[in-house]
Amino acid sequence: MRGVIARLHARVGEYWREIALGAIILVSILGMMVAEPIAQSLAYHNFADSRSFWGIPNFLDVATNIPFLIVGVLGLVYVLRHPQPAAPWSWIVVFLGIAAVGFGSAYYHWNPNSATLVWDRLPMTIAFMGLVVALLSEHVRPRIERVWLVPTLVVGFASVLYWHYTDDLRAYIWVQAAPFLLVACALALFRGRYSHQRYLIYAVVLYAMAKIAEYYDVNIYLLSQQLLSGHSLKHLLAGVGAGFLYLMLTRRHALHVA
Repeated sequence: MRGVIARLHARVGEYWREIALGAIILVSILGMMVAEPIAQSLAYHNFADSRSFWGIPNFLDVATNIPFLIVGVLGLVYVLRHPQPAAPWSWIVVFLGIAAVGFGSAYYHWNPNSATLVWDRLPMTIAFMGLVVALLSEHVRPRIERVWLVPTLVVGFASVLYWHYTDDLRAYIWVQAAPFLLVACALALFRGRYSHQRYLIYAVVLYAMAKIAEYYDVNIYLLSQQLLSGHSLKHLLAGVGAGFLYLMLTRRHALHVA
């Protein structure tokens, strides 16, 4: 019996960081399940800047999605030419998702409603799920991609479809929030295998700023003398954040990690 306990203790000591990540996932899922359902407010579709130019409705909210398309295409070309050793497929998924956000978000903002919003959120989940699997594969174990890439993509798709058919945003909010928490913990617990990790921090900070800009859509529009709305600024900030992911991959090199 003592031998079994000793072996169990040794295994826990060896894999405590993986156990901690698993606990974070479990606690976050339980928190999502016990929370009250969150309905999509129809007021969400009422953006501050509804100006049309050249026959394009909500022009700036549509046009500011171009950075996603540019970064997505550049990143996709790069990872196809330079497959990433620990997570080749995950990084392809990331930049496919980012490029698709450029189309999906523009399509939504052309005619904002709950039906078109689906095509904005689906590619976002692709990019989020691909990123979390890529970073966990690089920081924890490469086999994570082989086991978890497809299931996480299914979860991402399911979260959007669940919201669409039940008007409950809990799963979609979890898909946005949990990966960032998971990645932050992985970065803190595991030594990085590549240089230029600060670019990832820049990307996360810019995405957080984008969410703040989104919340203050009208305020920013008025403060800028109706030059740029908070939601348009959100697209630009998030697009630059995605650009830092691309720069990170093109500039980094492998580190010797014991």
